[in-house]
Amino acid sequence: MTDEPARPDGTASGPVVVRSRDELFAARSALGDGDVAVVMTMGALHEGHATLIQTARAAHANVIVTIFLNPLQFGPKEDLSLYPRTFDGDLRICSDAGVDLVFAPTPDVIYPDGDPAVRVSAGPLGDVLEGQSRPGHFDGMLTVVAKLMHLTRCDAAYFGQKDAQQLLLIRRMCRDLDFPVRVVAVPTVREPDGLAMSSRNTYLTESDRETAACLSAALRAGAAAAADGPSAVRRAARAVLVREPLALVDYLVLVHPDTLVDVPEWYRGEALLAVAGRVGTTRLIDNLPLLLGPGGSALEVLTVA
Repeated sequence: MTDEPARPDGTASGPVVVRSRDELFAARSALGDGDVAVVMTMGALHEGHATLIQTARAAHANVIVTIFLNPLQFGPKEDLSLYPRTFDGDLRICSDAGVDLVFAPTPDVIYPDGDPAVRVSAGPLGDVLEGQSRPGHFDGMLTVVAKLMHLTRCDAAYFGQKDAQQLLLIRRMCRDLDFPVRVVAVPTVREPDGLAMSSRNTYLTESDRETAACLSAALRAGAAAAADGPSAVRRAARAVLVREPLALVDYLVLVHPDTLVDVPEWYRGEALLAVAGRVGTTRLIDNLPLLLGPGGSALEVLTVA
């Protein structure tokens, strides 16, 4: 339990905080009637996470937030120790958003036998785009998401559109492996300059922030050309990126949201315009769902999946 301050409406105390499996099972059982939504995080919560929680809070009787820095998602060249840890601030955000229960385990709680011998495989969808830059990342992500869905016994799970490949893979895991969980996408939350909110943004210097703005600007330029088809979208987005030499672009792709395969010129319908690049020492990703063809425009979230 925790002595967190009361929620803004004064109707209840802050969230119950549990760290062990037994504590989680007891607190989960004590939630009472009504369905349960979960928002899974690695900590370092920001306004994007708050929006996920608030969206879940508006639709469900009970909301659980998990705060777990999953070591399986970090590759050999990624320093887990550098990831920001802001637990007290995370709890304040959870309290303000009306979270009922926070599950904040350590790795030995989630992986009591050490690194799991059996993991969820992302398959071919996990080998492209982000999977090329971060081998094994999506297997680690799906493994912990599967475990947290089982442990929290949730009815619904909320994820941001910003991590579009992650969202697709979680949806496919639930569908292909018959998880009885509804996966809900929430629109990307952006900074005033258009930069997608991310815990990684804290690594950016002031000049880096100015450079990073080209990523979302490229997506907006591509969206403005959606009515004219795939070639126009790609051309408009690339024109923005080439004007910013300090942004080292990893990829800019226009793909089908179900397969992550480049869409052909004749294609009309939902597509995903995605970009990844390095600004300074920080690697950033962003995307914008589009409707291609007559009347085409940007979408808030993908409905195809």
